[in-house]
Order: sequence, then C-alpha cells, then structure tokens
Amino acid sequence: MSIEPIHVRWSGPKPQLDRPTLIAAFEGWNDAGDAATTAASHLAGCWGCEPVAEIDPEPFFDFTASRPMVSLDDSKARHLTWPVNELRVARLAEPGIDAVILIGTEPQLRWRTFSEQLIALAASLGVTRVVTLGALLAEVPHSRDVEVYGSTEDSELRAELDLTPSGYEGPTGIVGVLSSAFLTAGYPTASFWSAVPSYMPAAPSPKAALALVKRVCAVMRAPAATFDLEQRAETYEQEITRIVAEDDETAEYVGRLEKAWDASRERSRPKASLHDDPDRLVAEVEQFLRDSG
Repeated sequence: MSIEPIHVRWSGPKPQLDRPTLIAAFEGWNDAGDAATTAASHLAGCWGCEPVAEIDPEPFFDFTASRPMVSLDDSKARHLTWPVNELRVARLAEPGIDAVILIGTEPQLRWRTFSEQLIALAASLGVTRVVTLGALLAEVPHSRDVEVYGSTEDSELRAELDLTPSGYEGPTGIVGVLSSAFLTAGYPTASFWSAVPSYMPAAPSPKAALALVKRVCAVMRAPAATFDLEQRAETYEQEITRIVAEDDETAEYVGRLEKAWDASRERSRPKASLHDDPDRLVAEVEQFLRDSG
C-alpha cells in the first residue's frame, strides 16, 4: 500500500516532469561551511527552479529548539517564518534531466515519517534517481582544490558515475537516513560530500559549494553558470589565507596540511583526490561524525 504525502503543501498544480532527479541538501549537521545548501541553492537559481511544495514543519520540528522567526515588513506588519523544507523544480533543456531540488533544515523529529513523505512525494513527481549533498569538516588545506567524495550502493550508478560503495559505520544525519530509505524503496541513490577545513568551522565555504556544484552538473549533464561562485570562492581563499597568516600556530598547521596534500599527489597516483582515494575520506567522515555525534 502506497503512502500519501499528507504532510506536503503544494503551492500550485503538481508539475509534469521528465524523469527528474531529486537533489537534496539540508542545513545543520550535514552542512559544514553551508556548502551543501549553498550548492543546492546555486543550482536552483541557475536552472530557474520554481517553488512547488513545502514539507509541513509541524510534525518534524521541536519549535523550542528551532524557533520560528518574527520579522516586520515595510508596513511594520509582523510575519512568522517557520523552519522550511522547500521543493523546487527545473525543466532543463535536454530530455530526462529535469530536477527536483529539496533545500531545507534537518528535522529533529520523526525521521522515518519524514523519509516516507519524501519517498511518496518523489513517486508522485516521477523521480527516477536521488542525489544527496553534504559537507564535513576535515583536515584539508583551504588553499588547495576541494575534495569531493561520492558513494552509492547502486551497481548501475557505480558504473555510470565511477563511484564506490560506502563502508562507513557510525552515527548519521538526515542525509544518511534518506539515502538508506530511498535505496530500500528502490531508487538509485548517490551521495556527494565536500571537505571543509576543520580550522575554519564557522566560515561559510563557497569554495566547497563550488566543488559540489561542478560534481552535480557532471552527474546531471547540465551546465550551471559559476562565475559568481568562483569569485566568492577566490575571496574566501584570500580571506582565510590572511586570517591564517596572523596566527603562527595555525599557519604552521596549515603548512603541514599543504605539504601532506601535495605529497599525496606526487606518489604513484599524482592526481589522486578523495574521490579517487575513498578510504582516506571515509576515515575523515567517520572521525567527523563520531566527534559530532
């Protein structure tokens, strides 16, 4: 018996899409440096995505922890803004590459019900595969290329996208729960994570977001303008370099990371990355999740 998406609020008629891919990113535990949600928002903007639905926050959030926000408009009228998980759709130029982009906040309650609602929603929109985005803190230098790790349990996606299965064991977030739920429901599912420098945990990282955008564009075979994000990434790198230079201990630490990063590319696989060397990033992910959990 199929489950109806009863907690979904449609903003208009249900769109008709051509074999769309669901791309999901969430603020919170899965989103170091805001990289995942920034990447998803950038893609939504570039692809002209239109909002079509929201997940009702009432069943899924503890409002004493994620409080609604009050704001005043130009006429001083008060408005409440609730935690939101919004779906947007894009009808792209080539057949079979439409997109449904979910950008939201990691819920605090009823994750299994939340997952069931998204699976039901995906079925109603004709989704054919799922891509989840995340970002983690890792011991990587800000001055080098951002490393992205992709994994999947689906054999066809492994062959198509040159991915590996994940061997991670430990605590997980809504990204991991959704990936598992969609896989169980029969959807080919892949997950991409970018690495953000652990010594700048609070700084939003457009550089890590840019790496995710490029990876998703390659998966979707759909371009997205990145000039603005590239400019922000360059400014980010320059600013972090300036901050690091002001503290000798941090500068020494970053120098060691840079030497290790460079040395890893001078070995037998000179252009290896975390994507090419999944065991290394899995170790980083495991440590990040255990420390956070």
